[in-house]
Amino acid sequence: MHRDTEIVHAGFRKNTEAGSFLAGPQFSSTYTTPGQPAEHELTYGRFHNPTWTAWESALGLLEGGHAVAYASGMAAVAAVLGVTVKPGETVVLPADSYYAVRRLASTWLEPMGITIRLAPTRDSAALGALDGAKMVWLETPSNPLLDVCDIRAIADAACAKGVLVVVDNTTATPYLQQPLALGATYVVASDTKAISGHSDVILGHVATADAERAEALRAWRTHHGAIPGPMEVWLAHRSLPTLPVRLTRQCATAGSLAAALAANRTVSAVHYPGLATHPGHAIAKKQMTGFGSLVSFDLGTRERADTFLGALSLVRQATSFGGVHSMAERRARWGSDAVGEGFIRFSVGCEASEDILADVEAGLGRL
Repeated sequence: MHRDTEIVHAGFRKNTEAGSFLAGPQFSSTYTTPGQPAEHELTYGRFHNPTWTAWESALGLLEGGHAVAYASGMAAVAAVLGVTVKPGETVVLPADSYYAVRRLASTWLEPMGITIRLAPTRDSAALGALDGAKMVWLETPSNPLLDVCDIRAIADAACAKGVLVVVDNTTATPYLQQPLALGATYVVASDTKAISGHSDVILGHVATADAERAEALRAWRTHHGAIPGPMEVWLAHRSLPTLPVRLTRQCATAGSLAAALAANRTVSAVHYPGLATHPGHAIAKKQMTGFGSLVSFDLGTRERADTFLGALSLVRQATSFGGVHSMAERRARWGSDAVGEGFIRFSVGCEASEDILADVEAGLGRL
């Protein structure tokens, strides 16, 4: 069966089972449990929920492993770190990874005695220098610079040294990239982005091929209360069947947009792994089935970037990505990434490609 078909039906009731295609969200803080708790599948709402079970089944199919859902992407990040590293150990972290991950490392891990060693994503050799490390954290393509590293090569080196490999797969999604199949120990993602795809929920998940590691992640979720709401989970699951359609369209438009930007003299730099000129293009082509819906580019100055953004009539100024609506922002306004004042992160939506391109061209025409 084609993978797209599997995704459409993942976690839904089988066609031989009566009832709604997707069971509605179950809102229950507790369950009737006479006798001993061990006699019952469902006992308390912080421990389990059938809505989570269906969603995690679908995510597991996408990832090729066991999935555990969390209340947000950062809750998923914290869970992975919480169950794997201890004081005195070392974590290799991309210097250009998502800023909240770097902030968590500096405000939580380092104060508790964990050493953080930084290396740029595009330098696979530096990331793969793992002597003395407990874990290497990868993010490819990185956010927002969209640099790429070789997951398989780093995972092979890590395996030889007994080092855990975590891949933040948020920008690619499991539809475009399969880190577990490439040797990762864990995959973490913000499902707030493309997986749910409608800019209306906050969710995250972790996936692993190891059932015992997955059980430890569930225990962390229970003990720390990082549980997702059933309504948010149901909304994300309802949106999942369109993931192949959404991403296929978004990736096609993103490729066209990147090419148009690269040909425009108004733009000083374009970052998109689908461009043959991208330093990581060959690696991305090898480990991804599509290059994603994010395109980043530099307009040189804050004034030019603000003029461009202000001239857009279709594209929204917002700080997320992966949704069906196109979004763009001047990333330096947050002060958290090593990018210039004119750096734009553009999330391609599902609007008609010609309309997105026309809006961008009109914005550039104002410069």
